[in-house]
Amino acid sequence: MSSLNSWFEKGMTKEEYLDSMKVHKENLKSVQENFQLDIDDEARLAPLKENQLRAIVLTADWCGDAMVNIPILLNIASSAGIDIRFLIRDENLELMDQYLTNGTARSIPIFIFIDSNGDEVARWGPRAPEVQAFVDDLKENTMPAKEDPAYNSAFKLFIETVTNRFITDQELWTSIKSDILKTLENSILKK
Repeated sequence: MSSLNSWFEKGMTKEEYLDSMKVHKENLKSVQENFQLDIDDEARLAPLKENQLRAIVLTADWCGDAMVNIPILLNIASSAGIDIRFLIRDENLELMDQYLTNGTARSIPIFIFIDSNGDEVARWGPRAPEVQAFVDDLKENTMPAKEDPAYNSAFKLFIETVTNRFITDQELWTSIKSDILKTLENSILKK
């Protein structure tokens, strides 16, 4: 894969992305304000500072997963000295299609960590395993078939339930943080 520098340079800064948000802006800010790294996290992240990492985030402001994952990444990035740029998924399909989930889905967010040369050193997303298990379980136990007349109302309730948990469940936030940190440590610090 060629250098990702041009994609990084094309991206919005955190401030530009937050200013552009029309959906989930307050929820994202709430998670960011209420999520904290602990002393052990800070110690784990300290060695990353010398790597001068950057991150490209493929996202969209309507995405509930982005709403919960991005503020956690922002706190990690702040501690680890990672510069971040944001690209809107549907405006950057050429890049998005290189990061399909299961080879088929344009699931977001996707965090692409790059080095100073613009080479990918790690990627994460769209969900931590614990979050995926929660969503799969909820879907299996509450969602009728798409053909079912009750599908639309069940789907609305499903989204409300997921959103509420994403903005309030600090254990879920810890799972996301741990998975992102594990990805960074396994990809960057183990080299």
